[in-house]
Formats: sequence, C-alpha cells, structure tokens
Amino acid sequence: MKRSEINDIIREGDAFIRSFGYVMPPFAYWSPEDMAANDTAMMTERGLGWDITDYGQEKFSELGLFLFTVRNGLLSDLTAGRGMLYAEKIMISRKDQLSPMHRHNIKAEDIINRGGGQLVLELFAPDSAGGIDRNADVTVPVDGQLRTLPAGGRLSLSPGESVTLMPGIWHAFWGEGDDVLIGEVSTVNDDKTDNVFEAPIGRFANVEEDEPPLYLLVSDYEDKLT
Repeated sequence: MKRSEINDIIREGDAFIRSFGYVMPPFAYWSPEDMAANDTAMMTERGLGWDITDYGQEKFSELGLFLFTVRNGLLSDLTAGRGMLYAEKIMISRKDQLSPMHRHNIKAEDIINRGGGQLVLELFAPDSAGGIDRNADVTVPVDGQLRTLPAGGRLSLSPGESVTLMPGIWHAFWGEGDDVLIGEVSTVNDDKTDNVFEAPIGRFANVEEDEPPLYLLVSDYEDKLT
C-alpha cells in the first residue's frame, strides 16, 4: 500500500469513528515527531496504535481491515495469570471488505457491532489438528445466548450485538449494507504470532513511502522508533 493511501484511510476512518461518538485517546494523534520525542516504550512493546492492513495483497477495498489498538497487556501477564490480561481495539470493516478466514491460538475475543451496517461472520469449528472442520456444527455465545450454526454458517450481527470467539474458532467477517464500526474486547493480543490464516497471506501491509506518514502504524515502530 502507498503511504498516501494509508494516510487517507486514517483520516476517513477517524471521521467515521467520531461520527458514532467514540473518542480516540490523545496518543492517536501524535505525529512521528511526537512519537520520537515521547516515551513510547509501553506503546511499542504492546502494539498500541494505528494498524491499516491489506494482508500484503494490495487490494484493500476487497481484502483489508482498519484497526486501532487502544490498550493491551503482555503475554507474560497471561502466562502468569495475573496483571493486565486484556486488550481493546476499535476497527472498521468497510462494506463487502473481507477480513480473511483465520483463528487464534491464545486470544479469546468479543467482536461487537458498534454501529453502521450488518457485521457478517463466517464460522467454522476447528478439527483435531487445528485446521478447519468443514462438517461439524459450530457453537458460539451471542450476547449470552448460545447459537449453533452449520459449518461455514453465517452469523449476522446488528448494531449493538456481539459474539464471543474462543481460541481455535475459525472466522472471517465483512460489512454488509454499509461500513461497520467494530469493537473488540479480548484477552492479550499478539498480532505478530497469534494469527493463523487459512490462506498463505501476511498480517501487515507492505508500505510504499510516497509521502511522509500522518501517524505511524504499529508495524512501523521497529524501523522508525529504534
């Protein structure tokens, strides 16, 4: 993705988020210079901040996701069973924009439709080896009620509704009818190691620097802040 495209996506996404009354934390608007001048050790260690991805496929409008990690603990906390064991993200799934089929080894997550169109999830249970079971039913909690769907069943969430996805549950999702503002509340999030995709794709975008970054992405931190 070109940096200019990423900058535009951030501007548009920020306006969309604000239209629902969600207020981003102040560090969301730190320039690269602000980031360099402040103590960002906790932010960089925990992956807090902007994350615009096309999964390395260069077709963001069809295959992509807008994310901002607001808070996050550490895997060491989770292993110890004490400390900051949770994470929170705000995300945007554009109309008909696919977030591809994947699962998590460790993370349990609530995916919440915070407003906009319908949020549609395609779900599969894992097989004994962790792959996709294309025959078994899949059962997930939807706002405290268990819902059972056939393999590959589609769950449609209206604004205000949510689903809990336990580790191992395969899921893909997209906005239907309109763009969707998504909340994610989860156990500690590790986007570098805890995403298992069905297709051989990457987690982060490959960035072409055609203009300066408006804000740094979490995937920029290693190169631009160390």
